[in-house]
Amino acid sequence: MGSPNGEGAASEAAEERPRLLVEDAAGQRPFMRGILVHSLMARGVSFEDAFRAANSVRERLRGTARVTRLELARLAREALGEAAPSEEPRVPLPAPIGVTGQGRKTPFSKGILSQSLLAAAIDPNDAFDVAREIEEELRRRGLREVDRRELRRLGYETLKRLAGPRIAERYLVWRRYQEPEKPVILLLGGATGSGKTALALEVAHRLGIPRVLSTDSIRQIMRIMLSRELAPALHASSYDAYRALPPPPAGSDPVIEGFRAQAEIVSVGVRAMMDRAVAENASLVLDGVSIVPGLLRTELYDERAHVIFLVIATLDVEAFRSRFAARARDQSARGPHLYLEHLEEILRIQDHFLELADRYGIPIVDNESFDRSVTSIIRHVTETLRKKGPFDVADAL
Repeated sequence: MGSPNGEGAASEAAEERPRLLVEDAAGQRPFMRGILVHSLMARGVSFEDAFRAANSVRERLRGTARVTRLELARLAREALGEAAPSEEPRVPLPAPIGVTGQGRKTPFSKGILSQSLLAAAIDPNDAFDVAREIEEELRRRGLREVDRRELRRLGYETLKRLAGPRIAERYLVWRRYQEPEKPVILLLGGATGSGKTALALEVAHRLGIPRVLSTDSIRQIMRIMLSRELAPALHASSYDAYRALPPPPAGSDPVIEGFRAQAEIVSVGVRAMMDRAVAENASLVLDGVSIVPGLLRTELYDERAHVIFLVIATLDVEAFRSRFAARARDQSARGPHLYLEHLEEILRIQDHFLELADRYGIPIVDNESFDRSVTSIIRHVTETLRKKGPFDVADAL
C-alpha cells in the first residue's frame, strides 16, 4: 500500500515510467542529467549554466523513449544559447604505440617515460623533452609497438647525445635496480625543519619508489604502545625531550642527551620497517630526526639490502628561521611557532648530526636549494649503486 501522503504512488509511477535511452555507436545507455552536467562542465561551461541546460533538455525530452547522442548535443547547445562553448575542430589523435615485454603490453606514455628518466638526476622539463624526442623518433619509424628493452636503449642513447654518457649511465643504473635482488633503502636523517620529508617525497617520486615513511609516524605509533611513564622521552619533541628525563651527567648537553634517548627508542621501529622492506624485497625511503648515524647499525643490512644514508642539513640559520615562520603561517594546527622558540636547541641537534656524519663518513646535503638537493640525492643514490658491483652498459641495455 502507498503512504497516506501519496509518496508511494508517486514512486510507483516513477518506476513504471520508461527511461530515456541515449543511442550512439557503442550502443544504448540511460539518459542521466548528472552525466550531461559533467560533460558540459568539461567543455568549459559553468556549473549553473550546465545544470540549467540539463534541466531544460530533460524537460524537452520528457515522454521520449530514445534520442541519439548527436541530437542530445544539439539540444544542449540550444539550451545553453550564448553560454554554449565554441565548436573547435577535432584534431585526429595519433595511432597509439604499445610497449611490449615480460609477456604484457602497455600503452606508451611520455609521462611514464619522463618519470623513469628522472633517475638520471636531470631536470623534469629536460626529462619530458627527452621523452618527447623519443616519441617523435618512434613515430618517424612508423612503429605501432616497441620492445621495452629497445625503449630503454633509446632513452640511454638520447640522454647520452643530449647530456653526456655519465648522465645516461645513471639512468641505466637505476633501471637495473627497479627489480633488484635486494631492495634499496634510502635513509635521510637530520634535525627538525631541515626539509627531510619534502625531499624524501620528491626523491621517491622521481625514482618511482612507492614506499615513503617518516619517523614521526613511527614515533606516534610507539607513543600509543608505550605510556608516558614507561618512555617519557618518546612523548616529547626531539628538542625538548630532555625535560622529561632526569638531569644528565655533569658536562653533557641535556638537549643532546634527551634527543638521543628518544631516537634510541624510535630506532627500534625504524629497524622494524627496514626489516620489513628486506622481507618483502621492496625499496623504501625513510626520513626523520630519529635516523641518527651510529644508532641503526646499517652494516647489519649489507648482505640483505642496499642501504644509502644521507644527513640533510640547513646550514643557513636564517633559512631555518624562514622555514619555521612559513610553517607557523601554513600549519598553525601543529603549533610550529614552538620551533622558532626552540631554534637554539634545534641547531644544537643539527650540529650533533654534522659531527656524527663526519665521524661515520656519511655525506651531508646542505638543503639550500630544494631542486639542487633533490638532484644531489638522486645522483648520490645512482653513483653509490654503480659502485656496488661491475656495471656494463651493454648488459644493462
